[in-house]
Amino acid sequence: MRNAIYFQTKKITINFLIHLFLLSMTLLCLYPLLWMIASSFKTQATIFSDISLIPKQLHFENYYLAVSQSDFGRYFLNSVFYTASVVFGIVIVSSLAAYAFSRLRFPGRNIIFTLFMAAMMIPIPGSFVALFVLLNKLHLRNTPLGYVLCMISVGLSMSIFLLKTFFDTMPRELEDAARIDGCSKLGIWRHMALPFAKPAIAVVVVFNALNVWNEYVLALIIFDSKNLMPLQRALMMFRGEFLTNYPLLMAGLTLTALPIIIVYLFMQKYIVKGVTSQTIFG
Repeated sequence: MRNAIYFQTKKITINFLIHLFLLSMTLLCLYPLLWMIASSFKTQATIFSDISLIPKQLHFENYYLAVSQSDFGRYFLNSVFYTASVVFGIVIVSSLAAYAFSRLRFPGRNIIFTLFMAAMMIPIPGSFVALFVLLNKLHLRNTPLGYVLCMISVGLSMSIFLLKTFFDTMPRELEDAARIDGCSKLGIWRHMALPFAKPAIAVVVVFNALNVWNEYVLALIIFDSKNLMPLQRALMMFRGEFLTNYPLLMAGLTLTALPIIIVYLFMQKYIVKGVTSQTIFG
């Protein structure tokens, strides 16, 4: 009886400590986000003197000023277009390539796949010079198409790897049944492979959307026209040489974070399933 009570108490204590640690880490991760939202309702004079997460007075005009003073709407639509185009392109190209690497047999298949995996080890800034020269020769610099193509190439390697591991586990019996029903290889990819890989596709969508949405350095290199710049350009307008308007910057950052948070909430169940799946990481 004493042993049962001892082990039960030990189990409860360990679970309590584990949950306490996880809760502490959650609060530690959420605090910067909550501070950013709270700061967006403060003034320049109180943003650092009032450290509470609930401002004494809410200044909603910060959001109006953030949107109206920095061409926020134009840059926001630019980022929406770039993100949607890049994510759509990556999902289509990487899923086709991953399905080919997983199911088709052709000369040089392993070598080409290894080259894609090796590209993951090259840091993105290391390719800036090559991309700049290539886009100049193709007359695609300072164009949305050039930027979209560059960002698609940046996200392909990881996306192909994730999707290929899912396609490798797809039962071949399903493909045989689809062929008997008259499906072509493209038909199998569309009607079977893509639905089967929904968890991996959700991970690909969120990771690449976050990457494109927050990208700024490559856009500075590719674009000469300010009208083509992504949303991060609007945020830089709140930073002066001698003074930074922090409340407007926090309001802009809050508005910038909302779309990615919404995308994550819609795809949460697929993302959790994809990340915890042994077919990806095990």
